[in-house]
Amino acid sequence: MRPLDGVTVITLEHAIAAPFCTRQLADLGARVIKVERPGVGDFARNYDQRVHGLASHFVWTNRSKESVTLDVKHPRGGEVLQRLLDEADVLVQNLAPGAAARLGLSYEALKESHPRLIVCDISGYGADGPYRDKKAYDLLIQSESGFLSITGSEDEPAKAGCSIADISAGMYAFSNILAALLQRGQTAKGSHIEISMLESMVEWMGYPLYYAFEGAQPPPRTGAAHATIYPYGPFPTGDQRSVMLGIQNEREWKAFCERVLERPELAGDERFSSNAARVANRHELRGVICQVFSEFSAEQVLERLDAAQIANANVNTIPDVWEHAQLQARKRWTEIDTPAGRVPALLPPGAPAAFDARMDAVPDLGQHTDAVLRELGFADADIDSMHTEGVV
Repeated sequence: MRPLDGVTVITLEHAIAAPFCTRQLADLGARVIKVERPGVGDFARNYDQRVHGLASHFVWTNRSKESVTLDVKHPRGGEVLQRLLDEADVLVQNLAPGAAARLGLSYEALKESHPRLIVCDISGYGADGPYRDKKAYDLLIQSESGFLSITGSEDEPAKAGCSIADISAGMYAFSNILAALLQRGQTAKGSHIEISMLESMVEWMGYPLYYAFEGAQPPPRTGAAHATIYPYGPFPTGDQRSVMLGIQNEREWKAFCERVLERPELAGDERFSSNAARVANRHELRGVICQVFSEFSAEQVLERLDAAQIANANVNTIPDVWEHAQLQARKRWTEIDTPAGRVPALLPPGAPAAFDARMDAVPDLGQHTDAVLRELGFADADIDSMHTEGVV
């Protein structure tokens, strides 16, 4: 038995934030019925064709779901949607601002007729305030939240390479839905969850916000290096590769000088005698480290760092991660079905040994429409007419 076996989730979702949330609910056993626009579907289906012709984002965030096509604005579509909600435990939506309310899908509109329903709304900025009607995409939220101001090089800001604003909102939606299900188990009542992408990202910005408290200088942009701890970042080696290392305290700094650099006198050098001093003199210290590392290969440097118990990592490429020895040794990869054949998929992090995570297929557009309609009590003639009228 999985923790969410028997829980039904209806989701009107697109892009990443809501699909990432509901895919994780499906991982834990929930039945997730994804309502998509007829003929088009979730627009993330067409972001690219990198996975045997399927979109990379879509394959990542939509396994183990059932796809039902439905024109929710059509009168007959509204009837289908109401029947779906009659069987639902959770409704998730990240439609355009105000769209769900116009469809009668707000928590206020549903709470009397569906008192046990948990409604989770995901938006860019929240349901009120001056930004409530603004469109919000991942990069825009990275910008609004201040993330770009601390990420990148000294000369130019840079976005995160993956959709972290969407991911943060999806994670908070996921955890809040789990909490709401626990609460409903005690109160027998549903609840309303409102997730703002901006608020999710600003929560993740807590350290730089406090670092710049009351007008203090914010963390500088330092590329892949840490802005306020040094040495902590990538350093080139003699074989044209790089290694990542991080020193967190003075004990490690002393060991690094003695056993890695073989320059024990640096440990007491006033320029580098504390983290604050090393940050202030980072360019000078980097020159010393790079000079020593230039005499060794990346593998040799990593061996020295391991021997000195200094935290370190490879600077891996994407192909390196597919073949990562640790993931292989722990058997963290499995395979899932898609409309284009089987593809590898990472097992969900943290899944307890008490159950196997659900790892079912990525659905084709509308693949489950007819089966779900029959389950809701519609006759074949009704279903045929819905297809004819463009309802589904």
